[in-house]
Amino acid sequence: MRPSWDEYFMLIAKLVSTRSTCNSRPTGAVLVKDRQILATGYNGSMPGAPHCSDEVLPDGSPYCHRRALAVADVDKYNFCRASHAEANAIAQAARHGIAVAGATLYVTLEPCFICIKLLATARIERVFFEIPYDSRDEVRDRAWKAAVAEAGFTEYRQLTVSPEALSYILPSLTGVTSRRRLPATPALSPPGAVAMD
Repeated sequence: MRPSWDEYFMLIAKLVSTRSTCNSRPTGAVLVKDRQILATGYNGSMPGAPHCSDEVLPDGSPYCHRRALAVADVDKYNFCRASHAEANAIAQAARHGIAVAGATLYVTLEPCFICIKLLATARIERVFFEIPYDSRDEVRDRAWKAAVAEAGFTEYRQLTVSPEALSYILPSLTGVTSRRRLPATPALSPPGAVAMD
């Protein structure tokens, strides 16, 4: 019933995504090597910059900086406030002097074209994503798919957490995590102790 190692790290990426300040597509990423977490990242503004999640449009709908400027999807990366989750995970590792070459990335959204190049340059070996990127730009998609093929990943695929793993972990997230599974063991008398009546 326990999650597999891959599911475990994807579940952590899902939890990391809850820190995202992007109103468009909250995303979480975890870099792992030898079953150890190296760094995490979520998409959000630069440190000290305003967050889209802190702002609301006059009609009460969620704010998006790029959309507020009326920038089309084709140019969205040049106007978005947020750095992507993968980039933030790599930056976090760099700030702490942690080498990521040979690591595995678990991310809740399939990496975009720019992040594919970044991951390949950082020598990330394996990439697991929860949901496909779902782009509507055929020209960009062809270039992106070519970049994935050229990146040299040893594994690149979608990974969905099984319903069994979710049903196993949900009680720990919604209730008390470390509740006893077994009753407490009664104290034993130390060896040589004399019973006192």
